[in-house]
Amino acid sequence: MPTVSEPVPTTTAEEKSALAGFNVMLMGPAGSGKTHSIGTLVDAGVEVFYLALEPGLESLLGYWTDRGLPIPKNLRWHTLKAHDTSFLDMLDNATKINTFSYEMLSKMIDPHRGRHNQFIELFKVLNDFEDQRTGEKFGPVNAWTTKRALVIDSLTGVSNAALSLVVGGKPVRSQSDWGIAQGQVEGLLRKLCDGCACHFIILSHVERESDLVLGGVKLMASTLGKALAPKIPSMFSDVILTVREGDKWSWDTANIMADLKTRNLPIKSGNPPSFAPILAKWKARGGVV
Repeated sequence: MPTVSEPVPTTTAEEKSALAGFNVMLMGPAGSGKTHSIGTLVDAGVEVFYLALEPGLESLLGYWTDRGLPIPKNLRWHTLKAHDTSFLDMLDNATKINTFSYEMLSKMIDPHRGRHNQFIELFKVLNDFEDQRTGEKFGPVNAWTTKRALVIDSLTGVSNAALSLVVGGKPVRSQSDWGIAQGQVEGLLRKLCDGCACHFIILSHVERESDLVLGGVKLMASTLGKALAPKIPSMFSDVILTVREGDKWSWDTANIMADLKTRNLPIKSGNPPSFAPILAKWKARGGVV
């Protein structure tokens, strides 16, 4: 797993950053160290706000607890639970699928769609982040400075929440449903990347998708449909592939089979799985924590 990084010295509160925070997407398969590596950003001295839409907090806390270390005070977290679908709801859906025609299913509207509100709750947290560790509230993310970093775990959870917002528990999703949900995800990412001064990191699983520009098949961020994934890298300063080989973890910025980019790391495989070099490069270019 990623090792502890040397803390990056912080500057005085009076200094202002010439740069907005860096935007990083870590993408990779399950078990490749994405969540665990967030610990290196905490160790680097940034105040980290971890927002989970799927299980991951245990892995992040394990970065310290597995070594008998206390959890640093500059780590804060909030977990958003998805709508808890009951077996009765699943039975009702299965019965409809077995009984109704495809046309009837496609025209169906879930009368309980309002229960599927995880995406709405996501915006509430972004508008006033409540740390579930202490109960303290920190206001809107777009008012934060570069001393803070928002981490969302993960793009898969955001995508599922956006689609659920549109269709609820409806078993058949139309093309327009997908399009509306894609627009919500894209709008959220653009706001966090372009409209917020703090550092922003999002974790993502990967899928093989067709490269509609250069041809062939590449590893891309797992999200809604094929149209959205190619738009995502341009929003970020760094898109990094997380890799596990046996008991070794690393970051890859050079894999030609993945849709990657980097401004703050060398273009190579085998980069240490640490945010310390990214933060150091950002500071060297005028960034201030």
